[in-house]
Amino acid sequence: MPTAPAYEDLPEPAGDSLPVQRALVSVADKTAAVEFAKGLAKLGVEVVSTGGTANILQEAGVGVRSVEDLTGFPEILDGRVKTLHPNLHAALLAIRNKPEHMETLSERGIEPIDLVCVNLYPFERTVARYDVLEEEAIEQIDVGGPTMIRAAAKNHRFVAVVVKPESYDAVLGELQETGELSAPTRHWLANEAFAYTARYDAAISRWFGRRYETLPQHWVTSWEKELDLSYGENPHQRAALYVESGVRSHVLSRVAKLHGKPLSFNNALDLDSARRLCGDLEGAACVIVKHNNPCGVAEADGIQAAYEGAFACDPTSAFGGVIALNRPVTQTLAERLNEQFVEVLIAPGYDDGALDVLQQKEGIRILEDTERRGYQVEPDVKRVRGGILVQDPDGSPEPRELMEVVTKTEPTEEQWVDLLFAWRVVRHVRSNAIVLARDSATLGIGAGQMSRVDSVRIATDKARDARGPDAERLLAGSAMASDAFFPFPDGVQAAVDAGVTSVIQPGGSKRDADVIGACDEAAVPMVFTKRRHFRH
Repeated sequence: MPTAPAYEDLPEPAGDSLPVQRALVSVADKTAAVEFAKGLAKLGVEVVSTGGTANILQEAGVGVRSVEDLTGFPEILDGRVKTLHPNLHAALLAIRNKPEHMETLSERGIEPIDLVCVNLYPFERTVARYDVLEEEAIEQIDVGGPTMIRAAAKNHRFVAVVVKPESYDAVLGELQETGELSAPTRHWLANEAFAYTARYDAAISRWFGRRYETLPQHWVTSWEKELDLSYGENPHQRAALYVESGVRSHVLSRVAKLHGKPLSFNNALDLDSARRLCGDLEGAACVIVKHNNPCGVAEADGIQAAYEGAFACDPTSAFGGVIALNRPVTQTLAERLNEQFVEVLIAPGYDDGALDVLQQKEGIRILEDTERRGYQVEPDVKRVRGGILVQDPDGSPEPRELMEVVTKTEPTEEQWVDLLFAWRVVRHVRSNAIVLARDSATLGIGAGQMSRVDSVRIATDKARDARGPDAERLLAGSAMASDAFFPFPDGVQAAVDAGVTSVIQPGGSKRDADVIGACDEAAVPMVFTKRRHFRH
């Protein structure tokens, strides 16, 4: 099977370095635009501009020529039409080494434009507002801007296009140093430009499409690189984190890295799982994730007790795990954490002395989480060969009032606490999933098994391995949560035989009556949540 050439094997963009004699500057985002235009003017570049941009540049003392002077046509329709003119687009699209193109420009008195600095109306920012009117959104759909950007980017062999303020310094620097812009620079700027207009069009398409249906006919999105990762799932795989354009928060939003090596693909994946589960817990909580499954979770009155409860569930699996805490790390907790091998630690803060303790180990990645916004409710997307699967997000755990006790025995209030805790946790465990809990801490977790009864056995075996002589006492009185129904009574019976005294599950099996009967025979209360939570 033929393979594409590696990126480093592709030839460098061909073409000569070209001087810039005339530049068009028309920007909605005015950040650093004055300084950029001043820098161009200082190099002898003629600056052409439109409307509000021209006014700002003139007020700053930059000599500006109007687009109207270039096209011979005034702005009309409240500015809706100002750059949509053949003279302007011929100035951008003419192939400079094609004599007949240059003769046409000369005959018609069209002056070539060598650089376009354009960015677009803030459509994304506008429609992100909850109170935005349709008329406001429509007026933020730029027409002339994307047309100029695409024209300049298409003709990048002869025209430079700049769409981001972050590029201004590099472009000016190259012009100041050489008096010209190289072919590789123009090629890269064109690449940025097409990505920029693609993102813009994707935002507009999303806005239109979601007005009609949650799963629209066209799934148009754009993604921007947030971070290069040290490697993928395995060291031979390259990897990066991309963030969907327009989302309010993401796995690393408002997260500061305080110490340690770069994050890997697996770190980011486990970190997302840990933060999501931690966000479902209300008290001081600790979540330990290994290979994208929680291996220990606990809520407690204090963060130290929460960590101890989570770690006790499966100390062996916790080795090299990702730990998420929802309270600041104390120095005492830092000393305890320092006894373990931790891949990633994330917390909302670190008390005096805690960082000094944790930074004694070079390998641990220490992150500070200052994100206070909830996760944006977005459809869930999974990649398959040649396509994607899209579904509604799983949403929040069901409230107690929507659940149904289906057995003769009612749970006590103490049992309800553990049942609801186990139910919040099991939603984040790979299917088939079983969680055993006691005193708002996991005792054993069975994950990713083809048979649900095997997940029960693994959860009970994990509890016995970790707790030793204390296991039977803790299991006696524990709660069990299952992410989907029990197809047969055997899974519930195995749990009851191990000491489980309350069960929570979705229900919905053809043999629910048999499963309920097994619980009634043991006087074990069972709750139906009426909603499944598979996680593949």
